[in-house]
Amino acid sequence: MTLDTTKTVKKRPFFFRRGPMENIATALIAIGFLMLFQPFALVLYTYSLVTLLAGTVMFIIVSKFPE
Repeated sequence: MTLDTTKTVKKRPFFFRRGPMENIATALIAIGFLMLFQPFALVLYTYSLVTLLAGTVMFIIVSKFPE
């Protein structure tokens, strides 16, 4: 009789995985930065700070997730 010592790894849902969510947060920060420095649409400029802050807060929270 042999013992099975392999661990069963449960797959986390997409929104609880660190890697993809860090990429999304980084993309939000980049989009907010581009919105801030574009000269064409006032609406994009208006929401640029909110987008930057949302991406930053999301990155801070997601970076605490386990690998």
